[in-house]
Amino acid sequence: MTANPEPSPEIDMTTLAPSPTVVRRPEIGVAQTRVVEADAPVKMKMHDVSIWYGEKRAVRDVTLDVASNAVTAFIGPSGCGKSTILRCFDRMNDLIPTARVQGSVTLDGQEINDAAVPAVEIRRRVGLVFQRPNPFPMSIYENVAYGPRRQGIKDRRTLDEIVERSLRRAAIWDEVKDEFRKKSGLSLSGGQQQRLCIARTLATDPEVILMDEPASSLDPIATLRIEELMAELRSNYTIVIVTHNMQQASRVSDFTAFFTLGEDRAGYLAEMDATARIFTNPKERVTEDYVSGRFG
Repeated sequence: MTANPEPSPEIDMTTLAPSPTVVRRPEIGVAQTRVVEADAPVKMKMHDVSIWYGEKRAVRDVTLDVASNAVTAFIGPSGCGKSTILRCFDRMNDLIPTARVQGSVTLDGQEINDAAVPAVEIRRRVGLVFQRPNPFPMSIYENVAYGPRRQGIKDRRTLDEIVERSLRRAAIWDEVKDEFRKKSGLSLSGGQQQRLCIARTLATDPEVILMDEPASSLDPIATLRIEELMAELRSNYTIVIVTHNMQQASRVSDFTAFFTLGEDRAGYLAEMDATARIFTNPKERVTEDYVSGRFG
C-alpha cells in the first residue's frame, strides 16, 4: 500500500509474488486471524491529490492505494479531510461549486476525473453510504428498485430478483420480507434504515462501496450489525470507511490511513499501513499519539 505522499515508481502489482501477512485483529468482537496479501491487488489509486474550497486548500498532496476486496479505514481528527478525500472516489466533490480537485484518481487504472468519463458512470461503479440513513419516502421495495429503474431496468421479475438479492446481501431481508412491498422505508429503525440504504447501493451492482461514518448515529447493537455486514461484504466488494471510532477501525478494517492537519491547516496523509501495524507499531510519532489517545 502506498502511504508516502512523495511520488513513487509505478509497480505492476500482477508481477509480484504474493507475500501473505497474517494480521490478527478483533473481528466483530471475536479474535480471529485473517490473511491479508501484502501485495494485494489495487482497486483505486490516488496520486498527489490536493483539494481546494475556493482559495483555501483543505487537503494537500495525498497519495494512497485502495486494495481490492478489503476494508480500508480513514481515521484522523475532525477537519483533516477524511470525508473530502472519500468523496473524490465517486466525484461527489463535483457537486460543490467552490471545490477544486488537483491530482490523479484512478479506478482500475482509468482516470475518473477525465472530462470524457461521465460522473454518473463512476457513481454506478462506486456507491456511497452517507453518515445518516436517508431512505426515500417510499416503500422498502421501491427504495431498492429505484437505482435499477434509473438504469433502465423495467421488467418486474428482474426487479423482484434484484430487490430480494440486495436485501439479503444487506442482511435485512428476514426482517422485512413479509411487508417490504408496502411498508415505508422511513418506518424502519435507524439501524434498519442504514442497512436499507446499503441494499439500495448494492442494487446498482457497484464495485466499490464508500461509507462515511455509517454507524455514527446508531446504537451499539445496530453498529455491531453494520460491522458484521462490512465483514460479510468485503469478499465481493472493495470498501472504504471513514470513522472516528478507533475500536471500529481496528475491528473492521484490513488497512488504515491516518490523516491529520498540518501547520497550514490543510489535511494530509501522515501514514497508511495494515491496520494491525497502525494500531500496534506505527512508523510516525503523530500516528502513535493519535491512536493512543494523546491527541485528537
